Amino acid sequence: MVHITSEVGVLKRVLVHCPGPEVDRMVPSMMEDLLFDDILYGDVARTEHSRFRQVMERAGVEVLEAQTLLAEALSEEQACQGAVQSLLANLPSRMRPRIEALSPAGVAAMLVSGVRHDPSLAGLKADDLFELAPLPNWCFQRDPIIALGDQVIISAMATAARWREAVLGSVLFRFHPILKSTGILLDPTMPDAAGAAVPGLDRPRFEGGDFLVLSRDVVAVGLSERTNLAGVRKLARALKDREDGPRRMIILTLPRRRAYMHLDTIFTPVDRDACLVHAPVLLPGGAEEAKVHEVDLHSREPWPTAQDGLLSTLKRQGIDLEPITCGGNDLLAQRREQWTDGANAFALAPGVICLYDRNVETIGELQAAGFDIVTAKDLIERDDPVALSTGKRLCILIPSNELSRARGGPHCLTHPLVRED
Repeated sequence: MVHITSEVGVLKRVLVHCPGPEVDRMVPSMMEDLLFDDILYGDVARTEHSRFRQVMERAGVEVLEAQTLLAEALSEEQACQGAVQSLLANLPSRMRPRIEALSPAGVAAMLVSGVRHDPSLAGLKADDLFELAPLPNWCFQRDPIIALGDQVIISAMATAARWREAVLGSVLFRFHPILKSTGILLDPTMPDAAGAAVPGLDRPRFEGGDFLVLSRDVVAVGLSERTNLAGVRKLARALKDREDGPRRMIILTLPRRRAYMHLDTIFTPVDRDACLVHAPVLLPGGAEEAKVHEVDLHSREPWPTAQDGLLSTLKRQGIDLEPITCGGNDLLAQRREQWTDGANAFALAPGVICLYDRNVETIGELQAAGFDIVTAKDLIERDDPVALSTGKRLCILIPSNELSRARGGPHCLTHPLVRED
């Protein structure tokens, strides 16, 4: 079951993936292709991720591990055969018996962690370490799928390094017992899909981090480093005239910078009436102010019309959000803390959020806006449940020395599957 009509409704079920052996297998020369800015100390990253998961579980959230679900989905013979044929087709034929001998959990591990060349081979270069590259980005479950209402959209990932993630997302929602009843509105990974977004320079590209569900009627989409105009048009066509879908699509044209790879790196709702923003891009008069357009998805000819700013546009649609600035008012702190995901908060409920602990100026701004601050460690050691319906604002600080170096925050690490309206 999937049900998502906002970014802040009380969270009931969420999809995550703890960084596994795939992050331990990276070497510096692989970082550019795999979209990382550093190699991680995997054990510490896993400890930090575990704290985050404990916080969500303490709040009564059902936390699903994507790799466990993948192994269960691959127990279906059709799913396993399809995954092996499509994703492992380029591996040497000599590996086929080895793959066929693996359990579904073994195949799932291979698809995520990759397949190394024989380490004893002489003369291997860094580019030759793997027959099948690992997927270190799969910890960022926000990107491969988009949950909207009671359906999902499978993403058309921007780079070849992440294409397999979308295919794995498709496998989950086509074959896993608890997910396969979910309607799939759009799946560009399917080879027989009309206009399937196969890898290529001019293909439509869109990723989940650029898609925010702001209400039943309004979604926001970032035209970014990872989502292109063809991708936005494809999403608009898929959503047009759907009685159970949103009426308005707000499109933000972001500066094409690595720092702003997705919309959720500069804007995330944190309460019914508040949001975190990166001021230079999202507030009026900012040095890099994003262009904003609106599309009426129910109009006869959906066409983007220019608007005067994100927050004013949302206010006209009944979504009145107080901006809380990532990094406060100091430009230096804004730049530093946006880079370390200070604008990338994840809501467990209206006004109850998780944020990386290193973003101290942003935390100060949240305190000024009425948020109580507690560390994940203190909250877990109290052994008390996290109350989500008290009406008090609360920010839970997640340890982030390693996770933040992977260039994604709590919002990026999670994909909500069920929220209360």
